[in-house]
Amino acid sequence: MRYDLVIFDNDGVLVDSEPLANTILASYLTELGHPTSYEESVRDYMGAAVHRVHDLVRERTGQELPADFDDTLHARVFAAFERELVAVDGVTEVLEKLGTDGVPYCVASSGSHERIRVGHRKTGLDRWFAHGENGGEDGTVFSAQDVGRGKPAPDLFLYAAERMGVAPERCVVVEDSPLGVQAALAAGMDVYGFTAMTSAEKLAGAKGYFGAMAELPALLV
Repeated sequence: MRYDLVIFDNDGVLVDSEPLANTILASYLTELGHPTSYEESVRDYMGAAVHRVHDLVRERTGQELPADFDDTLHARVFAAFERELVAVDGVTEVLEKLGTDGVPYCVASSGSHERIRVGHRKTGLDRWFAHGENGGEDGTVFSAQDVGRGKPAPDLFLYAAERMGVAPERCVVVEDSPLGVQAALAAGMDVYGFTAMTSAEKLAGAKGYFGAMAELPALLV
């Protein structure tokens, strides 16, 4: 293995949450008077922390979203997760191989700790990751909550590497969003683009691309 740490994005890489979350986000924004299609939600918000939604709505309309926007959005998304969320096909086999090979791995997600925890519990992925208290000292799950700003800023990936005790240049990131690829590159890390939902062209800058999780281990050696 050429890397000392594999950093996984969560939504769309570990859990198949992007179609659910973006359908709900587009519907809620439209309900609030900011017409948004599913495709526009994926384009503008996939891979981003929720503050980006506030920022773009303010920039485009001069209006603020309701004070309870985040709580309402999260409640709707979590309810959908409990009903429908599944793990990305083949990801447990990848995690099992990394564990067998003794390669450390972690999660660095723009989502909140609660969102990650709900998704992992529903899909059974919680057995593969240590959910410390708010990313506690023994945790292997890191959120944009921990650093104050999400992707495309490199802060989250750099924080995860620091907490895991690995130099950035010895890390590889697995991402499926343009914002995530930009953040990994800004952190000085190699990144592989997962193209199940996003074309390779939109993930420009990645070291390589794969469309199925079964292809990932061969890229990491």
